[in-house]
This record gives sequence, C-alpha cells and structure tokens, in this order.
Amino acid sequence: MLPSWSLPLAGLISLACAAVFANGLWRIITVARMGTPAPGRLRPVGPRLRRVVTEILNHENFQHRPWIRIAHWCVMISFPILAFTLVTAFFQLTDPGWAMPGLGSFAPWNWLVEFFAWAGLIGGIFLTAVRTSTGRSAGSRTTLESGDEFPATSRFFGSVHWQARYVEFTIIGVVACVLIIRGAEYAYLADSEPASWVQFPTTAWIGALLGGLSQDTLGWIITGSAIVKLALSLSWLVVIGLVPSMGVAWHRFLAIVNVYAQTNPDGRPALGPLPELYVDGRPLRMDTVEDLDEDATLGYGTVSDISWKGLLDTATCTECGRCQDLCPAWNSNKPLSPKLLVTTLRDHAFASAPFAKAAASMEDVHSGDVLGALLEAGALGDNPDRGPDAPLMPNVITPDVLWACTMCGACVDQCPVDIEQIDLVIGLRRHQVLMESAFPSELGKMFTGLENKGNPWGLNPRKRLDWAKNLDFDVPQVGVDMESAADVDYLFWVGCAGAYDDRAKKTSAAVAELLHTAGVSFAVLGDGESCTGDPARRAGNEVLFQMLAEQNIDTLNEVGATNIVVSCAHCFNTIAKEYPDLGGHYTVVHHTQLLNRLVRDGRLTPVAPSPEERKTITFHDPCFLGRHNNIYSPPRELLGDVREMELNRERAMCCGAGGAHAFFEDKNGTSISGMRTRQAVATGADVIATACPFCTTMLTDGARSENADIEVKDVSLLLLEGVKRGQRGQD
Repeated sequence: MLPSWSLPLAGLISLACAAVFANGLWRIITVARMGTPAPGRLRPVGPRLRRVVTEILNHENFQHRPWIRIAHWCVMISFPILAFTLVTAFFQLTDPGWAMPGLGSFAPWNWLVEFFAWAGLIGGIFLTAVRTSTGRSAGSRTTLESGDEFPATSRFFGSVHWQARYVEFTIIGVVACVLIIRGAEYAYLADSEPASWVQFPTTAWIGALLGGLSQDTLGWIITGSAIVKLALSLSWLVVIGLVPSMGVAWHRFLAIVNVYAQTNPDGRPALGPLPELYVDGRPLRMDTVEDLDEDATLGYGTVSDISWKGLLDTATCTECGRCQDLCPAWNSNKPLSPKLLVTTLRDHAFASAPFAKAAASMEDVHSGDVLGALLEAGALGDNPDRGPDAPLMPNVITPDVLWACTMCGACVDQCPVDIEQIDLVIGLRRHQVLMESAFPSELGKMFTGLENKGNPWGLNPRKRLDWAKNLDFDVPQVGVDMESAADVDYLFWVGCAGAYDDRAKKTSAAVAELLHTAGVSFAVLGDGESCTGDPARRAGNEVLFQMLAEQNIDTLNEVGATNIVVSCAHCFNTIAKEYPDLGGHYTVVHHTQLLNRLVRDGRLTPVAPSPEERKTITFHDPCFLGRHNNIYSPPRELLGDVREMELNRERAMCCGAGGAHAFFEDKNGTSISGMRTRQAVATGADVIATACPFCTTMLTDGARSENADIEVKDVSLLLLEGVKRGQRGQD
C-alpha cells in the first residue's frame, strides 16, 4: 500500500489532467463559436430533452446492426456507472479495503457495477473484433498517408486508426481492472469479515482463485490495479484534451448536445426539406434579395460561414463510417465520402480556430478583412489557406467531391450521432453557385431552362399536356375547363418529367386513366404548371428555387388547390415538405399512396396475370419517397409479391438522379444507375418497378448500359395492366 501522502498527490495529478481535458473542451467550444447562428436548434426544450433520453436508452440509430447496437449500449452505459469506481480507486491507493460509504455495502449497486463491468468488457472486445474483421475482409488494401491500412471498401477507410484503438484499449483496460479489483476484494475481506457472494455475484470466483495469497499480496493486487485504472483513466483525459478533434472519444460528450440540437425535436432525421438559407439571421426571401448588403455571404464559403451546429457536427463525428458504407458516390468509386467530408472540415476548423482567436485580438479586425489582417501580421506563416476566412473551395473541399453527392440521405439516416451531412453539402453548393458561379457547365443550361421556360430542358410550356393526347377521355385543365381546383377531388401535379419525358409520359397517362377508372375527379394546370424548383435547390441555386416556388404557390393558391396528387417523388417532397416554409400549405399524396387507397376501397380491382404471363418483380425505393419521406409500404402493397434487392427500404441505393444529377454527368468512378441495375438483376427479377420518373429514366439507362434483359416500369403502369385484365375478364 502507498503512503498517505500519495493520496493528495494523486488528487493534484487528477486536477492537472482535468485541466488538460477542460482546455480541450474549450478548444471545441472555440471552434463552434466561429460558426454562424443556427436558429431553432435549442427549443422546445422538453421534446428535445425527451429525444436525447430516448435515443441514448434505445440506440435506435444503430439500424440493422443488432449486436453492435447491444455492444455499444453496454460500453456507453458502463462509462458513467464505472466512473464511480474511480473514487474508490483513489482511496484504495492507501487502504485496499476502502469502500464508498453507503454504496460500497449496497448489494444492488455492486450487482450493477459488476454487470456493466462484464458487459463493458465483452462489448469492448466485440467492437474491437468488428473493426479488425471489417478491415481484413473488405477487399484489397490501400495504404493511407498516416501509415494505417484499411481497404477502400471498408467503412473504416480514412478513419484515424490509432485513436479508435486507443479508446478500445482504454475501455477494455479499465473494466478489466474493475473486475480484478472486485475479485481481489472478495479474497481480501475474507479474513477480516467473511465476504458474501451476494456482494460479489460474478467476481467471487476470481476471489476464490486468489484465496491462497497473503493479505499483503492481495492488498497490493488491489492497490496496483487501482493505480493502473487511474493511470488509464487520467491519461485518457490528457490524450483527448490534447487532441480535441478526436471524435471517437469526444462523441460520448458531444453527441448529447448534437442530438439535442438536431433539426427535428421529435428525432426525425434531417431529411426531406433542405435547410433554409439564412442571411444575417433571417431566411432568404425573394422580396429581400434586392436589399442584401453587397458584402453579404450566401452559403458556406469559409469555415466561419458554417453554422455552429454544422461545426459541432464535425467535432462529434465518431469516424464509424456508417455514412460511407451506404453512400452511392463512394461505392461507385467517386471521390466523395461523407465521413471524409466531415472530418476534413473538422480538421480545417480546428486548424483555423487559433487564427480566429488571434484575429479577434487584433485592433484592425473590425474592418472585416480577417484574412488580410492575419497575413499582414504574419499570423498564417507561409500558409494563407488556413484561417477562418480562408476559402473552403477548392483547397479544402474539391469540386469533384462536392458535386458527387446525390443527396440520397443515406449518410444522414445512418449516422448514430445525428450529423447532418446534407446541410454541409448544400451550404457549400449555395456559395459556389450564388457567390462564385462555379458549377458543372450542364447546370447552366438547366438554370436557363428553368428561369425562361419553367422546366429544366427549356421546352415549350404549351407542350405540357401532350402526354394526355391519346387518352380516350378529356383531362380538364384548371383555368380553361373550370375556374377552381376545389371543384375536383385532386389537382394532378404532372411535373416536368411527367410532361416532357417520353417514358414518364406513360406514367402520367396511366395515373390519369386509373383515377378516371376509379371515379376520382381530377384536373391539371397544364401550361400553368412550372418546375417545383427541386433541381435548382439541390444544385445550390436557392434564389432560382425561391422564384419558381413563389410562382407555383401563387398559382396554387389562386386556383384554390388543397388536395394534390403527384407522380414524381421529387415534386412530392418539394410541395409537401418545402413549400410550407414559403406559405404553401397543401395536402399532398404520392400517386402510389392514392392508388393503394383506391385498391383497398375496391374502386380499382387489379387481377394478377396467369402463371404463364407472370413476371417476377423487384422494387426500387426512390430516395425522395422512401428515405426522405418514409413511404415504403404503399407501392409494395400495390405490387404484391416483390423479390427484394439486398439493399432495400431505408438501406436502398440511389438511382443516381438526385442532387440535380439527372441534368449533369459525373464522369468520376462508375455509373450509380448501372450499379443499382446490377443489384436488381441479381434478384432474378424480370421487371424493376419504380415510383419516380427520374428513377425510371436512370434505371432504364442503367439496364441499357449493362445490357441487362430487364424491364423498368412505374408501379402505376403495372397496376393499370392488372386493372385492364380485370376489365377484360368482366367483359
């Protein structure tokens, strides 16, 4: 046992370690304080606190990984519970038999400690094994600049290897010490007061193995283990304090704040609508664009333009790679990895924070030219690309990385700590488009078509009703055949693809024919309809989106539209989820939802094909219907027997059209649509069923490029075939 003076010495060492930890925490706060405001992230308090507790207790974000979920939960809960044993360890430096007053002899507490010590040990070993096995089994190896090796196909590729191993080693070491101390305590107390297995339910057997040792030896085992446990714990505080960008360790503190401040207080992921573009704390609107200051910044041009929540996101990243694991861009060999995007911004932010602090203390910083002031003062040395006012593009994030994102939302949906990667991407795109006019050349044509003709191809608006020419009934147009959309059950929003694309025109006609057959009255806007603005907004052209959206909302309000049915997943998401921010409030249903309701109500009666005619069907989930809006069942219920792809529902892979990718070609890597087509072909299906015109186009092109003998049809076309079979049977 150590002399009595060792106890105050240990206390002083602990205070010093805690000071290093506190300094690391302050550096994280300093980074977050560089950011801009993030309105609405702190209230309402009650629902947000409930969400934090719920997410911590049930770990629901660990989707499709039940064993990892259990292991991580055990490790996480063991952290605060076993922290109490550190108090005991301090006093056991001088007195091996010391126990916490009250708790030390309270059997339920001892059961809890031992349960989570074993659970933490098993969980830590399991998670270490997962990381090791994932690295070894993921394919050919690629050596990183850091010297760590991980396959490019592993979700741990690009993660800082030593940091994760250090955290795992600390967890396993600390809980092992707890169990050794507990077992030695059982044997140590046996001579003075017989120890009951009730107080040592799972470690008495360890004490029995040590029963032949002397009292002094047992005392030194306890004291020595306490020293090791304290050393591991205190050195952990020092290491993470010195490396505040070590998200794999800091996330256990920061994730609580990050979950609390997520976009939706009810815990829904930040999917569906994009965040509004704030300028000087207010959302951008068309009537305020002209009043913007000349030096106003739109989007994320520098790290100090990112919101404090976005910077907190980067610091919270655990580098687990779940976002990367399902990213269609990364898996098709494009340069974008959501994880590496976040960690790159994180590293740049932490490198910039000291310069921001230096700039804040300089007298001439009020001029606004922080970068110039720092350069003049020599604060940046030979590296002007660092600092809070250093451009993020192209030196920190390259254009190929930025424009590879399809905004499918897989990264946001899979992240266990609620990082909002899409918000970072759209912030960067907005600055590139609105401030720098730097974007893929094909998007220029799309922007022009949207601005001049109201559709991304620049086609004549008068051709918007051509899809209905071959129908054997008239499709009424609001403003021509009737005054108000309130006179019909639904306003059918056809969309640009449904009006102009030859493949999507068939879907529009099928939806119209099914509604007509079911006796549902509907009308269209015809040339009064314009693009919802989705491709402009996802490409970063927020001003053009606002212009199109306000025009459409004025039209919809003028004609009295209340119930709207759409056949495009992108139009559905925009009108239902993004127009409300601009004053457009409507009841919007996707055509698969409405058609499924009509079938259930008996207003449509499809008949299955004969065994000789029957074809096997697989269904592709559109990102903006499924993951962004959680609509998975209606199309499947309409199709009946579906042979699922390996990646389906919330884990489905994007077709490659999102994020305005339908209008420009990404020449990096392989084709996303081709990959998704191969996944469909692997099921042995004859038909890929879709529920979005852009998915239909992309997968049809994918089937052609892959020379795959597989059809691509919208769900409505397949339903119409079944309804017509039923009509022929009645005849």
